[in-house]
Amino acid sequence: MEFKKIFENNEAWIASKLAVDPDYFTKLSKGQSPEILYIGCADSRVTAEDLMGLQPGDLFVHRNVANMVVSIDLNSMSVINYAVNHLKVKHIVVCGHYECGGVKASLQPADLGILNPWLRNIRDVYRMHQTELDAITDSQKKFDRLVELNVEEQCINVIKTAAVQKAYKERGLTVQGWVFDIRTGKIIDLKLDFPKILENIMKIYDLDA
Repeated sequence: MEFKKIFENNEAWIASKLAVDPDYFTKLSKGQSPEILYIGCADSRVTAEDLMGLQPGDLFVHRNVANMVVSIDLNSMSVINYAVNHLKVKHIVVCGHYECGGVKASLQPADLGILNPWLRNIRDVYRMHQTELDAITDSQKKFDRLVELNVEEQCINVIKTAAVQKAYKERGLTVQGWVFDIRTGKIIDLKLDFPKILENIMKIYDLDA
C-alpha cells in the first residue's frame, strides 16, 4: 500500500462523515464517554470497531500481542485504571481470536528473543490447563482451546485489579471474555461467570477491603 493512498482515503472518510453530519468532528473533539473498554490482540486482521460495528468514540481500546493483561505491564494497567476510574466504563471486554499468532508462537519450542518473557505468560496458561489441553489430540482444536483459555485467564487478571473490584462493588462493572472467529467473522461470547470468578479469587486477591 502506498502512503499517498492512505491520505486519499482519509480525505474520502472525512467527506463521508461531513456529508451525514456537518458538525461531526466538532462533536467528536469535545470529549469521549465510551461504555466499553476493549482489550484485544494487535493482529492487523482484528480491528475492534469494525468487527463490532461501532464508531469512533464508542470504544476505549487497548491492543497488544495476544490480548494479554499482565500485572507488571504499566501500559495495560494504566489503560484499565484510566478507563475504569476516569471514563467510568460499564464493561470491560477481553477479546482473543482464533489463529492468533502470539498464541501459536507460545506452542512452539523456539527461542523468540524479546518475545520470550511476553509469551511465557501464555505458556503459563497452558501449564495451568495442561491436563485438559494435553487430552486434546487434534492440534487445531488444541490451538483454539488455548486461545479461549487465554482469554479466560486474562479476564481473571483484569478482575484481580483494585480498580475493577471497586467499580464492580460501586456500580456493577462487568468483565466479559470473547473470541473473534476469524474464519467466520463471528464474535463468540465465552459466557464467563464474572461474579463467581470474583467470589472464587477474593480470598487471595481482595484489594478493596
